Amino acid sequence: MVDRPNERIAYFNGEYVPESHVLVPFRDRGFRWGDGAFDTERTVNGKLFRLQEHIDRLYRSLRYLSIKVDETPEELAAITEEVVKRNLALMPPGEDYWVFQNVSRGADWVGDEPNLREGPTVIVHVQPIPFRQRAKLYRNGIELMMAPIRRTPPESQSPRAKLTNYINVTLADLHVKAQNPDAWAGLLDINGNLNEGTGQNLWLVRDGELYTPRREMILEGVSRETVVELAETVGIKVHEANLDLFDAYTADEAFLSSTSLCVCPVRSIDNREPGCGEIPGPVTRRIMDAYKDLLDFDFEQQYLQYAD
Repeated sequence: MVDRPNERIAYFNGEYVPESHVLVPFRDRGFRWGDGAFDTERTVNGKLFRLQEHIDRLYRSLRYLSIKVDETPEELAAITEEVVKRNLALMPPGEDYWVFQNVSRGADWVGDEPNLREGPTVIVHVQPIPFRQRAKLYRNGIELMMAPIRRTPPESQSPRAKLTNYINVTLADLHVKAQNPDAWAGLLDINGNLNEGTGQNLWLVRDGELYTPRREMILEGVSRETVVELAETVGIKVHEANLDLFDAYTADEAFLSSTSLCVCPVRSIDNREPGCGEIPGPVTRRIMDAYKDLLDFDFEQQYLQYAD
């Protein structure tokens, strides 16, 4: 196998190898059944943000799936730091990495076939954050459309684990983008309440206070928890509640939080614009500015520098 020039390095089952050397067997249960978990971080000015919180969540997801890896949480955190370090020279100036840990249950051998490798598949890798594709979102706001496909209910699968099987939200995203290629998908839960996006937590603003879906029904995003902490710091009250489309359509402001976005304003929900008439609205702006202060970095401008 010939190495490619300027190829990023990944961690693959105990070794640091060029990405092209990461070859997962087609009988891997992650590929066959979506039987695995993952987590994601981002670098901020080249340094990982809240890595420990993401690693802790990954291991909770693995315990939920009864997948046991050889790497301890401390070792996987160190491995992640090392993968980032080995790839920094390939990161363009002014940009940052999306960082992933992907774990599956491993190869699913059948019959009397030789088991070439036992145990889970563990991969840590990086990829550039798509700043150019997303730059306009910080200028214009996200167009959010609610998909008719409901989020998998807790009675079927816990939303609190970050699992590899993303077909539920993928179908929602495909449906929404067939109507509007620029839109991002939002989902309702089985009871018709607002839930989450394809990888983002949803926030509404009403009368100067924040409202977000209950944590029992969603993936508890690390960025979501960061927003909760920042809101307390700047004196904005946060409500976790059952919220419906009426709440979404009549909100003063809305925004999404996620690892790669940090915080990004919502321009419209099902083509209905928030009542404040500003992008971002004043409360969203306070949260965004507090997030920047926490990072000591202007993530908004990092995106906007690529806006047309």
